[in-house]
Amino acid sequence: METAPLEQYRAVYLTADDLRIAASIIYNAYQNDAYFLAILFSGDKVSYEQKLRAAIREELNELWQQEQPLIGWFDGDRLIGVACIITHQVPIGESRYWHWRFKMLLGTGWKSTQGLMQKETSIIEQLPSDQCGILQFIALAPSEQHKGHGGQLIEAVLSWCDEQPKLEGLGVFVSNDSHSHLFQQHGFINLTSMKIGDVDGDLLFYHGQLSE
Repeated sequence: METAPLEQYRAVYLTADDLRIAASIIYNAYQNDAYFLAILFSGDKVSYEQKLRAAIREELNELWQQEQPLIGWFDGDRLIGVACIITHQVPIGESRYWHWRFKMLLGTGWKSTQGLMQKETSIIEQLPSDQCGILQFIALAPSEQHKGHGGQLIEAVLSWCDEQPKLEGLGVFVSNDSHSHLFQQHGFINLTSMKIGDVDGDLLFYHGQLSE
């Protein structure tokens, strides 16, 4: 099998036209995620899938509207990976905007909306300062996994982070050991072990190169 040349791959900000495909990539990557299963699944698979799609759709739309970084990993013109970040520049956790709460409530229910906000609040409380961001989603298309793209996408995120003059770093909650190992291979440290809801995991952190 021939390997595609490195220059074929690029990391760029998503456009509005990319959001639908981005949502599909994220859904496929997170449909078996322990945390989403814990807060969205109530015994009905169809209902769970609908809630997960709604949660991803509303979060992507909110990040887009708030001009938060949505980084796409492209193979030529084809979107194959997505990383979504939320920074301290917008309300996070229990401070989320009312319109986000309302839309998320309609799509996932009140308990699930509370769970999403509580997760962010738990992460924020453990981060080194209020000048840090959270890596909300990072995902690859199923056909592009196990090809080294995960590490390249993480490196793209870290390059973006290092270029932000007012960002001290990025946190990400990980409940999968293999994912944790990958992040730590690329410069994240294990900040603390934590339990969010019924899910055990680690809060990993990347110290950005904050400009003076």
